[in-house]
Amino acid sequence: MFLCRHCPYVKHVESALALLGRDYGGKLGIVGISANDAATHPEDSPASLKDQAAKAGFTFPYLYDESQEVARAYGAVCTPELFLFDAKPELAYHGRLDATRTGREPAHGADLRAALDAVLAGRAVPGPQVPSVGCSIKWKRHS
Repeated sequence: MFLCRHCPYVKHVESALALLGRDYGGKLGIVGISANDAATHPEDSPASLKDQAAKAGFTFPYLYDESQEVARAYGAVCTPELFLFDAKPELAYHGRLDATRTGREPAHGADLRAALDAVLAGRAVPGPQVPSVGCSIKWKRHS
């Protein structure tokens, strides 16, 4: 999962992600990654991410991709953006957590939960896979 702290879309889903970590953490590997440039967005610095993880109740590792190479390798473009791999490992799901948006109903994670349940059962992920909506990754400027 590509996440960050400052994005209102991530803030909206934090509690659902924490619950997802508790519900599925013993069944598969879950990792949060922040790739935002902390120089331009200090709220996304490693120390701030550690605080975010503690306050949100994340039970999964939350990593900082300082070089942004991991985000580029995945083709990540926004936060939150979710990638789920099956046992092969092949990409089985790349999409949103659920259909909720900030300021509306609470996040519940239905889309990702359906994908997780399918992968854990050895089935194909049901479609369609709807892309994530969120804040763009804050890329470093290269001179």
